[in-house]
Amino acid sequence: MDSTISTKDLKSKLDKNQGITLVETLAPERYREAHLPGALNIPPEKIRELAPQLLPSKDAEIVTYCTNAH
Repeated sequence: MDSTISTKDLKSKLDKNQGITLVETLAPERYREAHLPGALNIPPEKIRELAPQLLPSKDAEIVTYCTNAH
C-alpha cells in the first residue's frame, strides 16, 4: 500500500511505539550527517540487497523517508 503520513501522525505513532519501522533512503553520507532517531538506512541502490535482511515481515508498517519526492 502506498500512502503518505504527516509528520505529526508519524511522530505520534513513534511516540506510542506502535511497531513502525522507519527507513531513510538516503545516501550513507547524508544519513551520517543527520537522520531521524531509530531510522534504518537503506540507500536506493541497496534496496534489493538490504531490505530482505533489515525489514520485518511484509505485513509490518514501514515508513520511508527521503530528501525528494522520487
